[in-house]
Amino acid sequence: CNVASGSALLRDEALVADILEAVVNAVAVPVTLKTRTGWDAESRNALRIAKLAEASGIQALTLHGRTRDDRFTGHAEYRTIAEVKAGISIPVIANGDIDSADKARAVLAETGADAVMVGRAARGRPWLLGQIAARLAGRDIADPALDTIHTLIRDHLVAMHAFYGDAHGVRIARKHIGWYLDALPFAVSNTQRQQINRAVD
Repeated sequence: CNVASGSALLRDEALVADILEAVVNAVAVPVTLKTRTGWDAESRNALRIAKLAEASGIQALTLHGRTRDDRFTGHAEYRTIAEVKAGISIPVIANGDIDSADKARAVLAETGADAVMVGRAARGRPWLLGQIAARLAGRDIADPALDTIHTLIRDHLVAMHAFYGDAHGVRIARKHIGWYLDALPFAVSNTQRQQINRAVD
């Protein structure tokens, strides 16, 4: 919404400290923080923000390996996450471009992070989370068969309709179906996608 909130706060470390302390003191539950490595490549201040967070009582920190200026372009960098992990004692969760079980394991090894957080890569592939957990436990899980994916999509759609109601549920379902289609091992025609995007029930 471009009102100097969110990652824009990375340019005002004193305000970050005030906000974190106020939130931690206002609630009786553990508070965590997710942020980026800095405002831009010339001002990566994630370690200073992380130390402020730890001092304020934040219980865990998730760090996305891009700056605010990067948005979602280029590739996540993990050096800053490793520096933050080495510089604070609260758990650090690595985030950014973790799109496979192999990548999750590599990011954990590179950063020393306590865990990984998967974001956009799980859209349309919710089984990725189980694959990552299995790989980290020394096992492998193959991609599900198409009939399993079909059942998963159907169950997901039913759940969205039940939760959001029919009118809103179908609008939300459209984007999820698009993500599932992107993950399929074959192409879906533009005509088929347009039919889904125009669906009203």
